Order: sequence, then structure tokens, then C-alpha cells
Amino acid sequence: MASVAGAMPTRKPHMGKGGLAKISFGFFGIQIGFVLQNSNMSRIFQTVGASLDDLPALWVAAPLTGLIVQPIVGHLSDKTWNRFGRRRPYFTTGAVLAALSLFLMPFAPLFAAPLLFAAALLWVLDASLNIAMEPFRAFVGDMLDKSQHATGYAVQTAFIGAGAVVAAIFPWLLEQFGVSNVAAAGEIPDTVRWSFWAGAAALLFAVMWTVFTTKEYSPEEQAAFASADGAAEESLHAPAKLAEAGQGPSMAWIALGSGVAGATWAWGLEKELYLLGALLAAYGLLRGIGIVLAKGGRETGMLASIVGDFSGMPDLMKRLALVQFFSWSALFIMWIYSGPIVSQYFFGSADPTTVAYNEGANWWNVIYTVQNGVAAVAALVLLPFMAKRLGKVVTHMTCLLLGSLGFLAYFVLRDPNLLIVAEVLKGIAWASILAMPYAILASSLPQAKLGIYMGLFNVFIVVPQLLVATVMGTVMKAFFPEEPVWTMLFAAGSWTLAAFAMLRLRGRVPG
Repeated sequence: MASVAGAMPTRKPHMGKGGLAKISFGFFGIQIGFVLQNSNMSRIFQTVGASLDDLPALWVAAPLTGLIVQPIVGHLSDKTWNRFGRRRPYFTTGAVLAALSLFLMPFAPLFAAPLLFAAALLWVLDASLNIAMEPFRAFVGDMLDKSQHATGYAVQTAFIGAGAVVAAIFPWLLEQFGVSNVAAAGEIPDTVRWSFWAGAAALLFAVMWTVFTTKEYSPEEQAAFASADGAAEESLHAPAKLAEAGQGPSMAWIALGSGVAGATWAWGLEKELYLLGALLAAYGLLRGIGIVLAKGGRETGMLASIVGDFSGMPDLMKRLALVQFFSWSALFIMWIYSGPIVSQYFFGSADPTTVAYNEGANWWNVIYTVQNGVAAVAALVLLPFMAKRLGKVVTHMTCLLLGSLGFLAYFVLRDPNLLIVAEVLKGIAWASILAMPYAILASSLPQAKLGIYMGLFNVFIVVPQLLVATVMGTVMKAFFPEEPVWTMLFAAGSWTLAAFAMLRLRGRVPG
């Protein structure tokens, strides 16, 4: 990349292909970690004794950690500057902890409470991946001029897709080379063990490559760049008016959360709903505390600042938040249930100790690889072509509707080989979800708060996952016991709603 020494320019230098690759290569490793987690944890949980009904509750660790970690890391990284940089200290910390968690996960059956150990380690793993991931979104905005934001996020999406391909295909490749894909009851197959260990090494290497090959702009340089965009920055950097807010909405959130918990107890609903009630009440409580702090003149503290920034989000970001909500609801359903669905409906076994079940689990890894490979190519080729001709809004709508058809295909197809068609459609939607919302937002967010706004935007990724984890199990048990394929209908409907929510952005997004 261009040198950042010497006189301070008012615009960031244009970055070449090599520089674009360096600033996002770490995401290649982070995505390996996420995909190993997303495509194998249901398999691991079932191996160490979890039932299908237990899966949503066990998976709740992942979105809950993201909900807590991402805004905090975004807020802190905005205010960090030391000899290691602004975002890079968080890359490093998250990568080391995530690699250690991946290394330890295959040892879960050796512990006295293997299911508890695996669930706890999933919590640590997801927190670590979020610590590393959140600053990477802001890093692109930090390092690139606004004219290159769309390109930067497309390159990042390509690395995400490439990392996902490597992680998803690795267990299947190991089996082709003779590594055992079946283990005794309560044991994790060797294909999964070696995939996690190799993934730990790849994650650490990729992130550290970005850390050692990039140099961040100093606060003074960033201030000079921001001053050149003063009008745009000022329009979105108005101070949060938290001190003027009333406590009525805070009390309403607390009451709503208490009501959910009370209804869960009174009607004997699934215990996961207690978590949903607690989260609703906790948000109301934190909002109330933030208002009190702001009224007392402490609006710059972390809690008041995060609450204030959340309340003062740009209008465009609020509209995109609804799209993200429905988009990621479907993805979380996919990650929880797709492996068991492929094994049960296309390979004829719901028993994780059978050869057929594990063949289905590996086939899911293969077709998930197709989905991510398509996403990597679509991000660099298809999305720019569509966006140039249709605009970003119509492009994202179209991709989401194609993805909905991919979910519905699970009801029509019976040959597992034909599921590749479904994954191609879902891969196009996945590429758009990873790139298009960030391309829309990138040039609209104030540089000084890029980290916190990216962290808060990701709240609308993790909140729907929490809802799926707390509600989907209840819905399935009540209406579709032992028939997980119906979750694909919920996923298709969710992406369809996300597509139509994009209509609220018409006329507000250039291009």
C-alpha cells in the first residue's frame, strides 16, 4: 500500500490489488473458523449426546456473544491507538483465542461433561471470532477512500467465500484420502478433528499476515481525511440526544421482557424463551442507565455512548437493519438444521452413529462449499455487473429472492446431487448479503465512529439469530416434531421478507 508517512494528504491514496488483498486476507482465516463452527457444531453436539430439540439452545452462545462483543469492540477500537495500531490489536487477540478454541474443540469427549464443555468452548470461540471480525469491517473503511469502498467489500467477500470453501470441503477431502469419517458413539470422527486443528493454524496465519503486512493511518491522518469530507461527516456525526430522552421506552422494554418470561412460566413454554425475555428486559435496563448517565454529564462513557449511538443511528442504517434482520434469521436456520436435514431426508438416517448420517453430514459440507464458492465468484463478477445495470437496491432484492428459491428446493428435490442447484441460488444471495449492505453503508458512516456503527449494524445480525435459537425450537416441537425440513420454509419466507424490505431504500441509495 502507499506510504502514510510525510505530508498529510486530504484523500486516501488509491490502493492497488495487492493492498486490497492484504487488508482483507485475515478474513479468509476468520471465515475458516466460522464455517468450521457453523457446519460442524450441530454434528459435534449430537455426537456428545444432544438431541435435535437441544440444538437451538446450545447454539444460542454464538449470537449472544456477538450481541455483547461487537458493539463493545467497535466502541473500543474507535478510541484505540498505540504502536500496534487501531484495529490490529483486536485482530491479533481474537485470532489467538479463536485458534486455541478450535484446537481444543475435538477434545470435548474426553471431559467429564462433554456437552457442557463443547457448549462453553463454542461461546469462547464465537466471542474470539467476533473480536477479530468486527474491526475488519471497519478496517476497510479506515484504509480506503470512499471511491473504493464497494471494491474493498467485494474483495473481502471473495476472501470470505474462499475461506468458507476451504473449511467446508476439508472434512470431505480428508475422507477421500482415507481419514475415518465414522467414530464410536460419543467420539468425534477424525475428519472433524483434523479439520479443526488445520483450521486453527490457517486462521492464525491469515490474520497475522494482515497484521504484519499492513500499516494503519494515524489519528492525525484520519482527521485530515475526515476534514475533506466535512459535510458528509457532519451530517451523520450529530451528537446523540440521549440526555433529552425519556424513560418510557426503557420501562416498556423491561415490561415486555418480563411479560415474555411470565408467559413462558405460565404456559410451560420452552426454557429458551426465558433468555429472550431476559434480553428484552436487559436492553430496557441498559437504556435507562445510559439515559441517567447522559443526564449526569457522562454521555462519553462506554455504556452511554453505545446506547446514544444506537438511538442516533443514521436513517439509512435503520432501514437496512430490517433487511439484515430477516436475512440473518434465514442463515441461522440454515446453519442449525441443514446438516441434520440432509442426513435425514437425503441419506435416510437421523442417527449420528451411522455411516449414512455421517455421509449426509459430509455431503452438506460439500454443497455448502459450492454455496460459498459461488458467493466468492458472484461478489467479484455477478454483483458488480448487476449493480451497474439494476442499482444496488434491485440487485440485493433479486439475489435474496433467488436465495429463497434455493431454500424451497429442499421440498422439491430428492436426489442429494441436485441440492447443488439450491446451493448455487443461496450462494448468490449469500454474496449479496455479505457485500451489498456494507457497500451501501460504507460511504455514509462517519469515519470517527466507523467501528461502533459497524458493531451496532451487526446487532441486527445477531438479534435474529437469538430469536431463532430461542423461538424456533418451540415452534418445531409444537408443530413439526421430528420434521426439521419445515425450517426451510421459514428460511425462504424470511429472505422473501428481507427482499421486500429493500423497497424502503428506494430513492435513498445512489446507483
